[in-house]
Amino acid sequence: MISITEWQKIGVGTIGFGIFFIVFGILLYFDSVLLAFGNLLFLTGLSFIIGLRKTFSFFFRRHKLKGTSFFLGGVVIVLLRWPLLGMFLETYGFFSLFRSFFPVVFGVLGSASNIPFLSALFRRLQGTSSVV
Repeated sequence: MISITEWQKIGVGTIGFGIFFIVFGILLYFDSVLLAFGNLLFLTGLSFIIGLRKTFSFFFRRHKLKGTSFFLGGVVIVLLRWPLLGMFLETYGFFSLFRSFFPVVFGVLGSASNIPFLSALFRRLQGTSSVV
């Protein structure tokens, strides 16, 4: 079993709040204050979970500098109250930074149909037809 420290638990909560504020900021037509607060919470939570040294080494690897510059540049542009442009830059930087993690995530999501409760739910939803 993996042991989780208190700092990592705080980091998970901080990332959760960060994602909440980012989504809420997008829903409120790219409110720059909510987006900036969400970005700061997300980056803070990431550093709580994996540590400051590992966070810096992740973002500033040679092959990830392009994604880092777009992501952090987008954060700065959101902080300067240009939310739409900043979010586009952040999104490109996010996909560039985390593209090696996407096959793992899709593999885990693909194996979700092997979980007994979810497989029964998927079979039941597959049989229903929608009028819409």
